[in-house]
Amino acid sequence: MTKTTASAPVLGIRALNRATLDRQLLLRRSGLSAKAAVGRLLGLQAQNVKPPYYALAARLDGFAPEELSQLMADREVVRIVTMRSTIHTHTAEDCLTLRPLVQSARDRELTTFRRGLEGVDLDRLAALARELVEAEPRTMKQLREALLAEWPDADPQALAVAARCKLPLVQVTPRGLWGRSGQVALTTAEHWLGRPAEAAPAPDATVLRYLAAFGPASVKDMQTWAGLTRLRDAFERLRPGLRVFRDENGVELFDLPDAPRPAEDTPAPPRFLPEFDNLLLSHADRTRVVPKEYWGRSWQGNQAYRTLLVDGFLAGVWKLTEDTLVVEPFHRLTRAQQEDVTAEGERMLAVLHPGTAYDIRFGTVVGK
Repeated sequence: MTKTTASAPVLGIRALNRATLDRQLLLRRSGLSAKAAVGRLLGLQAQNVKPPYYALAARLDGFAPEELSQLMADREVVRIVTMRSTIHTHTAEDCLTLRPLVQSARDRELTTFRRGLEGVDLDRLAALARELVEAEPRTMKQLREALLAEWPDADPQALAVAARCKLPLVQVTPRGLWGRSGQVALTTAEHWLGRPAEAAPAPDATVLRYLAAFGPASVKDMQTWAGLTRLRDAFERLRPGLRVFRDENGVELFDLPDAPRPAEDTPAPPRFLPEFDNLLLSHADRTRVVPKEYWGRSWQGNQAYRTLLVDGFLAGVWKLTEDTLVVEPFHRLTRAQQEDVTAEGERMLAVLHPGTAYDIRFGTVVGK
């Protein structure tokens, strides 16, 4: 620990929790538009179709799923692989800047497939894949088959992954629209949006936006969020204009000087979040939201569960059956907490599933 860090004010777990919830629009619902919220949050995790809708329903006042669907149909937001090699819903503007920012990580990802890509000219592959998907959107299967015709000895899956890593491929609609179905078909962001991608930006501006959405945070926190390394230099360039804190373990945390840092006893209402919500994935140290005793409880194998916040922290999981919202807490909730969770559940259902009658049931406390 440096002398400067040692003298920095300490932010405890609850202080970090409330600050992060405030930035994430989870202390109180925001009046922002869906597009403004997607931009402010630097995108929404979107491995599946529904999570962005649930994420916005938890955060926005007056949100309706048709609002996000219309933005997708109008090509103002898109689904694309960016941070951590996962699909995110981004504004068109962020798609064209954040994807170039993380391109180095996508290039590193390719090294894990190098055996299946022996003898493959990756620049030629990128050019051919671009020609294919810009002629018409292609599924991954179609892309694999077309590329395999050029490189019959290569691994088909590695060829498709290489195309996804080398090119900014977006999922075209109707994929991603609320209440609609559609297989994944891909084209380039430039073709879909009708404008060129930006050059890879210096990370400094994104550091500031990350702190606005997820701060206070450490260098490792942002590197975890972005799936990038070597961001220390950007933080050091920005240090003179930032506030510096430390957590209870002495880790240096950075923040915007005028960012909200609510009192740790600020009320935090229950929130129903989707699987893979960025709130739970965007810090190296997740204890600001996930109590240590619940680490690993929000997923099993490759299956992630929809999560419940109570008093600002992960407190259980939930699921929708045909006619029931089932809440499975990790600990016993007080009667008042159950009433608050029920009210929040009713609100979520009214926003996303209006006109459908659901019972709300509390399941057995989920143990390890």
